[in-house]
Amino acid sequence: MLSIKTLSRIPTHALLLGTVAAATLAACGKTPPPPPAPGMPEVSVVTLQQEKVSLTRELPGRTNAFLLAEVRPQVTGIVKQRLFTEGALVKAGQPLYQLDDATYQANAASARAALARAQATLKSAELNAQRSAELVKIDAISKQDNDNAIATLAQSRADVAAAEAAVQSSSVTLTYARITSPITGRIGKSSVTPGALVTANQAALLATVQQLDPVYVDLNQSASELLQLRKDLAAGKLSRSGDVPVQILLEDGSRYQHDGKLAFADVSVDPGTGSFSLRVTVPNPENILMPGMYVRAAIASGVRDNAILVPQQGIARDPKGNTTAMVVSKDGKAEVRPVKVSRTIGANWLVEDGLAAGERVIVAGLQRIKPGVPVKAVEASANGSSPSKSDAPAVKPATAGAKQ
Repeated sequence: MLSIKTLSRIPTHALLLGTVAAATLAACGKTPPPPPAPGMPEVSVVTLQQEKVSLTRELPGRTNAFLLAEVRPQVTGIVKQRLFTEGALVKAGQPLYQLDDATYQANAASARAALARAQATLKSAELNAQRSAELVKIDAISKQDNDNAIATLAQSRADVAAAEAAVQSSSVTLTYARITSPITGRIGKSSVTPGALVTANQAALLATVQQLDPVYVDLNQSASELLQLRKDLAAGKLSRSGDVPVQILLEDGSRYQHDGKLAFADVSVDPGTGSFSLRVTVPNPENILMPGMYVRAAIASGVRDNAILVPQQGIARDPKGNTTAMVVSKDGKAEVRPVKVSRTIGANWLVEDGLAAGERVIVAGLQRIKPGVPVKAVEASANGSSPSKSDAPAVKPATAGAKQ
C-alpha cells in the first residue's frame, strides 16, 4: 500500500486516470475467472455377457472305509499266537490268530475213526445184500431175510453219510481255531494278546480290517435344495450336467488330487434333519484319506447355459440385506439397480434377476460418484482390477455367505 507521502508525489492527473480506469473496469463487470470445473469421474466397469457355467454345491461329509470287517472268534479257545503286525496290510485269508486247537484236533480224529467204522460196516452190508439176492432166487432163504439185508445196506450207507458230515464239521471247527482275515485291507491294533481266552461269537472284536482304496465319502444334502433343483430342471433354467467328477476338498482347504464319483443317493429323507444321504467313491492309492476325516465335496448340480455373472465387488448389500448394483445407463449416468443373486461362482455372483447381458456394472470408483451423475466408463481389465488403487466400493460388497 502506498503511503500518504508517496501519494503526494504522484501527479494529480495520474491519480485521476487510475481512478477512472478502475471505475471503468468495475462498470464493465469484469471479475477474475473462477477455477475450472472438475471433469467427469472415471469408473471401472464390466460389461455383462451370457455364459455357460456348471453349478456346484459344496457339501460337508466324512470318509468311511470301502470295506470294513470286524474280526471275531467263531470257536472258544486260548490265543496261542498273534500272526500279524498291527497297522500292516493283510490279504484275504491271511492267518491272524492261532488258538489252542488240541481239543478240536481230537474231535476231528474221532470223527475220522467213526467214518472208517461206518465204511467197514457198509462193506459188510453190501456183501450180505449181494449173497441174499442170489439165495432168494433159489428159495434158499426167505424173502423176509432178503428184505432185512437190503434194509441193513441202506442203513449202513446212511451211517457213512452221517460220519462224513461229522468229519466235515470237525474239520471246519478245526480251521476256525486259526482265525484268518476275511478281506484285504489294513488291520488295526489287536485287542487281545497270547494267553487270552476268547469265546465263540463274542461281542468284543479282536481286530478290525479296513479296505481304504477306494474310500467312501458320505454327504448330507438338504431336501429343499433337491426340490429346488428339480424345479429348475423342469422349468428349463438348468440342464443336467451328466456324469461329472466330484471334487474333494480336504480339511485344510486344499483340493484332493483324485476326483470322486457319485455312487449312491438315498431314497428317503431323515425326518430329524430334513436331509438325505449321498455317497461318493474316491480313489485313495496313497492312503491320504483315512476313515473319519472331515472333507467337503463339490458336486455338480446342473448347467446353466445363459448365466449372468457379476464380480463380487460390483454387488452391495444394505442393512436390510437387499442387494444392489451401480450400472452405467445408456445416457452415461450412474444408476442404482436392485438385483437378486443366488450364489457365488469363483469371484463372481450368479445373477437371478435385475441385470441383463450388455449392461455395464461399475466395479471400482464408487466413492467418487452418486446416482444420476455422468461418469466416464472404462472397461476393467480381465482380472477385474480397478483403474486406480484408491478405488473402493462405497458400500461393503456382499460376502460369500450366501454361497449355495
